[in-house]
Amino acid sequence: MAEKLLAVKGMNDLLPDEAATWEWVESRIRDLLARWGYRNMRTPIVEPTPLFVRGIGEVTDIVEKEMFSWQDAMNGDRLTLRPEATAGMVRAVIEHNALYNGPLRVWQMGPMYRHERPQKGRQREFHQLDVEAFGWPGPDVDAELILMVRALWRELGLVEGQHVALEINCLGQPEERRAHRAALVAHFEAHAELLDAEAKRRLHSNPLRILDTKNPSMAVVVDTAPKLMDFLGAASLAHFNGLRALLDAAGLAYTVNPRLVRGLDYYGLTVFEWTSTLLGAQATVCGGGRYDRLVETLGGKPAPGIGFGMGLERLMLMLDAAGVKAPDAAPQAYAIVPDVVALPAAMQVLDALRSQGVAVVMHAGGGSMKSQFKRADASGAAFALIFGGDELAAGQVAVKPLRGEAAQFTRALADAAVWAHELRRT
Repeated sequence: MAEKLLAVKGMNDLLPDEAATWEWVESRIRDLLARWGYRNMRTPIVEPTPLFVRGIGEVTDIVEKEMFSWQDAMNGDRLTLRPEATAGMVRAVIEHNALYNGPLRVWQMGPMYRHERPQKGRQREFHQLDVEAFGWPGPDVDAELILMVRALWRELGLVEGQHVALEINCLGQPEERRAHRAALVAHFEAHAELLDAEAKRRLHSNPLRILDTKNPSMAVVVDTAPKLMDFLGAASLAHFNGLRALLDAAGLAYTVNPRLVRGLDYYGLTVFEWTSTLLGAQATVCGGGRYDRLVETLGGKPAPGIGFGMGLERLMLMLDAAGVKAPDAAPQAYAIVPDVVALPAAMQVLDALRSQGVAVVMHAGGGSMKSQFKRADASGAAFALIFGGDELAAGQVAVKPLRGEAAQFTRALADAAVWAHELRRT
C-alpha cells in the first residue's frame, strides 16, 4: 500500500460544510467593503524577501524567525511567501503608480504564511482580510476604518462590548518615538535583573516590543516604564484627539492602551486592535494603524497610509463561540431521475430553472425511488422534482413539497422558466 500523504503541519483543509461558513462570511465582507467605497486588489503570494526586511523591520519576530524564505534556483533571487499583506500592497501601489490620480481605498483577502508553532487560531497558513487607505493624512480615515470594522461585527451578528472590544493608542512621530525609545532603554537597563532572556535580547534592537510581553514576572517593570504619550508633541496629540472625538461622536466605546504597539515597525500615530474574550490567549482578531512613511521607505513618493488586517481563522472561531451560524445553504429543489432515459429532459428543465436563479441538485448514479427520496430529504431541499415515466409522457414533471403538508402538483416541462419562481419562494 502506498504511503498515506497528509497536509503540511499548520496548513489545513476546509471541507464543504466548514467552507460554506467561510463563503458566507467572505460574501458579507465583500458587500460591506463595496458599500464603503473600497475596491479589491490582488497581489502575489510570493514577494522579494527584501520587501519584508525593509518594510516590516529586520529585528521583528516575523523577519527573524517566521518567514518561509528561499533562494530561487534559477536566478538567485531571495523570495518569501508573504507573512502579511500591507507591504505587498504598498509595493504594488508604488510599482503601478496607483496614486497618480489621487487617494486610493483598497482591500484584499487571501492566505499568508508564517513559520510558527501551530495552535488554535494560529496556523502556518492563515487567511487574512487586509484593508488599506492611501493618501489621507487626517484622523477621519482612521475613524472610518475602525467604524467599518464595527459595521462588520454587526453584519455578522457580533456585539461590541459583549463579543468584541476596541483598544487604541498613538505611537506619535519618529522623533517622538526615538526620545521615548531612549527613555525606555535607560529604564530597562536600570532594572536589567528583572528582564527575561527575550527582553534582554530586544533591549537595544526593539525595546518597544518589551512592552508587549506576556511574562507576568515583568509586569511591574513594564507598568512603570516611561509612557509614549508623555513624549507626544502637539500635532500627534491633535491627531489622536481628533480620532477620539470622531469615535465618541459615533458612540463607539474604546480603551486607550498605552502599551499597544503592534508587531510591525512601520506603524506611527494611530494604532488599534479589536480583541475578543471568546478567543482565549489569542485575543486579537483585528489590528492595524497608520504608516505614513512606509510608501517612501519602499521607494515611492511620500504618501500617508493606514490599514488593518483581520485573521479569518480567528474570526471563524469567534463566530462559533458566539453561536453565530451561516444561513442554510440547502438547495431549493432536488431532482429525482428514476431512469436514465429521463436524463435529457431532466437536464433541460434543470438548466432552465438554474438560469432563473433556482438552486437545484440532480440525483446522479441511479438507485431506487426510495433511496433517491431519502437523498432528497437529507439535502434539505424544499421540493423534489420527479421525472417519472408517466410525467414525461404527459410532458410534465411532478413537484413534491418536502417540508410541510402541501400536496404534490405537476408543471409543464417546456415552461420551467415560467414556474421557476414557485420554487424560489421558499
